Amino acid sequence: MAQPEAFDVVVLGSGQGGKLLAWHLARSGRKVAVVERRWVGGSCPAVACMPSKNELWSARIIHLVHNAARFGARTGEVQTDMRMVRQRKQAMIDREIALHLQAYRASGAELIMGTGRLIGPRTVEVTLNEGGSRALAGEALVINVGSHAAIPEVPGLRDAQPLTHIEALELGEAPPHLIVLGGGYTGIELAQAYRRFGSRVTIIEPGPQIMAREDPDVAEVVAGVLGDEGMDILVGAQPLSVDGRNAQSVSVKVRTAAGERTVEGSHILVATGRVPNTADIGLDKAGIAVDARGFIRVDERLATTAAGAWAIGECAGSPQFTHVSVDDFRIVRDNMAGGNRRTSDRLIPHVMFTDPPLAQIGLSEGEARRLGIAVRVARLPMRNVLRTATTGETEGFMKALVGANDDRILGFTMIGSDAGEIVAAVQTAMLAELPYPRLRDAVIAHLTVAEGLGPLFESIPAKSG
Repeated sequence: MAQPEAFDVVVLGSGQGGKLLAWHLARSGRKVAVVERRWVGGSCPAVACMPSKNELWSARIIHLVHNAARFGARTGEVQTDMRMVRQRKQAMIDREIALHLQAYRASGAELIMGTGRLIGPRTVEVTLNEGGSRALAGEALVINVGSHAAIPEVPGLRDAQPLTHIEALELGEAPPHLIVLGGGYTGIELAQAYRRFGSRVTIIEPGPQIMAREDPDVAEVVAGVLGDEGMDILVGAQPLSVDGRNAQSVSVKVRTAAGERTVEGSHILVATGRVPNTADIGLDKAGIAVDARGFIRVDERLATTAAGAWAIGECAGSPQFTHVSVDDFRIVRDNMAGGNRRTSDRLIPHVMFTDPPLAQIGLSEGEARRLGIAVRVARLPMRNVLRTATTGETEGFMKALVGANDDRILGFTMIGSDAGEIVAAVQTAMLAELPYPRLRDAVIAHLTVAEGLGPLFESIPAKSG
């Protein structure tokens, strides 16, 4: 092999954190190469966050039109055109690709489309998509290869060629009956969307509730919303086998407390977790260690076990959100410059983009209990927020946790209209270490959903003793 080309930094994978780091370093005068196997900009703008939320919004509009009579609008027959839904999504993706390519050109970072594999410390061999190969050596290496959908080892499941979130976003027609394996965020978001597109939908969740990480009261509300829209939800249902072929006819045999039963459908979607894209990329040849699940071992500075090598995003075991990858970029950027920024002190929110959406930050009630942290809890039904009286969006609630013996805001959960926006206000107060009365007594504009924060924090119980 020819002598590797020399770069200041080689980034393997063009996901959110990696591309931002590459653009920053290149603008600073560094010679930077980014190796990307398939998606310019990574999965978020191509097959994950943005495309899914684009189709979720189409589903919401279709749902509103179907229910337009409630608001005084008279409409005729409403039909879903999945090809138009897909076309709208693809137009957005095409715009994102163009913006990413322009960002590479403007920054000076070189984007190399091909499959990268480590062949030594900070050295990558790239099998180019257009043919041929290149070898790249960097003074620093950043691994940003992301993850892919896990396919459980259920007999017959792989042979059924199930959908993952990627293929589900490419359907040109709504499935007659979509079976969703997994009751986590991705499965629930897509289940609601396809129900609104016109599919019959059944969710199969092995655990005792959907959304296992959330408090039971949250899961109960979401299950109620989905049930009201006509979805079937099986919890405590362990898949035993799968027969048939996706998009033709497929059946899933499950074990429940009441015995075995079979769910028959036309399509099957797997949404049961993620697997890091770290297998067979030569990490061992670069001295980069992984844990038992295949995630790259990093310290709180996101440095790997190899000198001069860093890891960003899901492959490093970071929480699987794009906004976390953005913060990973900031951490590695500053640490490459001699800083000591760490992952241990960050406050991370998450949002599930159902309708109504779910947002959470800090401690949940269940986490506080498991950790033995004494808290005071307040809960406000969304129907008590005056804004919802005007919109009819009365499902859900707000819930706040504050210290049992002080006024620190320790956590906030909301299932309701604009939850993803409201959580940012509470996050800001938590970052500023404001005692909860400051938010309770804030003058918040009327009529807004955020106005509900006042009565929510007003109902925090008094300190004991």
